[in-house]
Amino acid sequence: QVQLVESGGGLVQPGGSLRLSCAASGSIFSTVVMGWYRQAPGKQRELVATITNDNTTNYADSVKGRCTISRDNAKNTVFLQMNSLRPEDTAVYYCNADLWVTISRRVFYWGRGTQVTVSS
Repeated sequence: QVQLVESGGGLVQPGGSLRLSCAASGSIFSTVVMGWYRQAPGKQRELVATITNDNTTNYADSVKGRCTISRDNAKNTVFLQMNSLRPEDTAVYYCNADLWVTISRRVFYWGRGTQVTVSS
């Protein structure tokens, strides 16, 4: 079994910064892609950013230039540094991991989410 535990959410003023972390633990053979998605009230879950195990990154247009995704492969941890936050960034942020749990079994996992609220 694999668990993803997110941390770092909270309340921040517009223009502020937050750093989200997500640690994957359990029976992990190797990671493929880790990433962050978000879901605002009344909206569908959407991609924020992803990073592969060779550090290839992908960002939603809405966060390009404001967010940086990174990972620590040794600790199976992914980070999301968010700067210049806007009220429209308010959402629950979910960590996602695409993992090989054995040499032949590949599974997607989701974390439980961490709330990010941008408000004055």
